[in-house]
Parts: sequence; C-alpha cells; structure tokens
Amino acid sequence: MSNKNTKSRFVAPGHWSSQLLLQNPIFADLARRYPLAGYCDWPGLARLNQWLQHSPVQLVANEVLERDGRYYEQFIFDTGQVPTRLNNWHDFFGGCIWGLFPQCKTLLNQLHMTEIAEHGLQQRSKLRNKLTLFDECGVLICLEPALRQHADLLHTHQWQQSFVARRDDWWQGVKPVIFGHAIYEMATRPFLGLTAKCLFLDVPAGFSHWALTDAYSFLDEKLKQQFANGTLLLDNQQLTPLPLLGVPGWWFDNQHAGFYQNTAYFRPLTTKKSSND
Repeated sequence: MSNKNTKSRFVAPGHWSSQLLLQNPIFADLARRYPLAGYCDWPGLARLNQWLQHSPVQLVANEVLERDGRYYEQFIFDTGQVPTRLNNWHDFFGGCIWGLFPQCKTLLNQLHMTEIAEHGLQQRSKLRNKLTLFDECGVLICLEPALRQHADLLHTHQWQQSFVARRDDWWQGVKPVIFGHAIYEMATRPFLGLTAKCLFLDVPAGFSHWALTDAYSFLDEKLKQQFANGTLLLDNQQLTPLPLLGVPGWWFDNQHAGFYQNTAYFRPLTTKKSSND
C-alpha cells in the first residue's frame, strides 16, 4: 500500500524528444551548442564523443564500469573515461556538461580524489558534499559589476526585488548558466518546487552579450581557478536555494507578477533557532 504522504520521486521521460528540448527556454544554451534538432532518437556514444572532442575525457558505456569494479570517481581519474548509461537523460546531460566545462569537471574529479585519499570512501567530507551538490544542482549566477547586489537579494530570498522589481536586470547584466546536470534532467518535466543551488560569480561588464562559446570558455577557466583555491564552495553565501522557475524567461507563467506570490515555492528567509531556544 502506498503512503500518500510520501513524496513522489522524479521520473524523467522515458523517450527522446528533441522538441522537448527546443521548446523549453531552459535548454536554449544546449540547443545553440549541440545539434539537438537533427535527432529523432537518442544520440549514441560515438556522436556524443564527437560533441566532446575538445574534452579530456571519453564517454563509455556504463557496463565498462560495472565489469571493472572501481569506484566511479576513481575510474574517471585513472582512465579518462566517463561511464554513461545509454538512453538516459541524466547521463546525457552529464555528457553535455563535460563538453561545456571540461576544465572544471576535470578539477572536480581531482578534488574528489584528493578528499577520498584523505578521508576514505566511507566518510564523505564537507567539501565532497559541496562538490556533488554543485555538480548535480548548481546554477551559476553571473553578475556584471553594476549588478552585484542581486547576489544579496537572492541569498536573502528577496525574490520580489530581484525577479519582479528588477526584472529587467536579468539577461542584461545578470546571466544564469546551468552547470548541474540533474537540474537539466528535472527540467524535462518542470514542476513547481524545482530548486537549484546558485553560485554567484563576478564577470566583466558586457558579459551577458558575449558569444556563447566565449562565455562558456571564460566561465570554465574562472571556475577552475576559483575551485583550485579551495574556498568558493565552502562559502556560506554560495549554493543557496534558487527557485528555478522564477528565473525570468525560463518559465512562461512567471511573466505574471502573481506567480511570485506562491510562498510555498518562493519561500521567505527564515532564521534557524539555536539549540538553546
């Protein structure tokens, strides 16, 4: 007997659909970077690896890992191969991210291995938890110098100020870029409650209008440098909740200001009570 109070687990569509990707503005960058429109079925590994031709890794069938027996991150680190489930949205988007952020993805894998060497596999360190959270659910909020205050607005859940009162700033100095492949996967069936973790990144003036390839190359290099310093992901101001469907232009219903009145989704900031309260 099912428990009505149990939250239903997200299940992505079981079939390939290029129209699903082309009609949803959340996937606009992927549609510009990869030839999604030309496919009536799932792109195979050979084709995906063509898309990743400048990446330091190669996608291989997940069965290779199953036969090998090594831990996932260890296998990637040792072989330069990324185990990939075929006909699977999660792993399809994971491959796409390797093509968009090859330097950063490589460094994340190296950081995992460094943490594993220090703490072992059984005890996940705080940094490894943050690495996984960003890898799965991260969205970059790229802020040009004049609009850095949006970091404070979003961090303190001032959704009305950022998304409504200052809506025109978005895409004109505030540019969101998805990194987490799980966020892309869940966007195949968008739902109220879809929440990412935002990482604020300073970018040069005019960045919002850079060519796509130049923008991703810049972000890949900048993220690699900042993650190598080791403090960015451990900053409590980072990886704060971002109601993804509130991003202007990413969800049709958010054209209406009333959409943001849903406080179950656009939650106000609450202060945690101390253990002595």
